[in-house]
Amino acid sequence: MIRDLELAFVKIHILYHAEKEEVFGIGLMEELGSHGYEIGPGTLYPTLAKLEKGSFLNCKTRTVDHKQRKYYRITPKGRELLDKMREKIEELYQEVIKQK
Repeated sequence: MIRDLELAFVKIHILYHAEKEEVFGIGLMEELGSHGYEIGPGTLYPTLAKLEKGSFLNCKTRTVDHKQRKYYRITPKGRELLDKMREKIEELYQEVIKQK
């Protein structure tokens, strides 16, 4: 159950960072790690693929140091979802944290 809840937060983090700038797998793993999420490629890359398949992220492939790297950016549909999640997060924060 904890992993399911954490994965929901991970998806929100991905959308948030993809809204600010292009993101890629290794960079996301490092960023998520700084927030205490231990996420490996076996979880991250399928999550990115699902977000892309759902049209929440766009993906562009570029060659970096002779290797293919996928860069992700939020789509309008992803931004709409992120905005809805911000509302839900604010509501949850007010209920769970502010009114302890």
